[in-house]
Amino acid sequence: MDAQQGSPMSMLIIFAIFGLIFYFMIYRPQAKRNKEHRQLMSQLAKGTEVLTSGGLVGKITKITADSDMVVIALNETNEVTIKRDFIVAVLPKGSIKSL
Repeated sequence: MDAQQGSPMSMLIIFAIFGLIFYFMIYRPQAKRNKEHRQLMSQLAKGTEVLTSGGLVGKITKITADSDMVVIALNETNEVTIKRDFIVAVLPKGSIKSL
C-alpha cells in the first residue's frame, strides 16, 4: 500500500559515506602519486641514472629547468631525447654498469 521512503537525513548520510569512499579510494591515492612524481622530478640532475616508462635505462646528459625535455645517454654513442614526464624511477648510482 504505502511505499516506504527514506528520510532526507538518511539520504545525506548515504551521500556522505559515498563521498568518503570516493576520497579514500580514488582522490587520496592519486594525490599521493602526484606528490611522489613531483618529488622525483625535483631530484633529476645531470648524471642521474633513470628508468623510463618505455623500459630504457640511461644517464641524464642534458636537462634544463625551463624545458620539459631531457637528453638521456643509453651508452657512450647513443642518446635519446624524451619528455621529462616519462621518467618513472631514479636508479642508484652504478646501476647501468652492473647491467
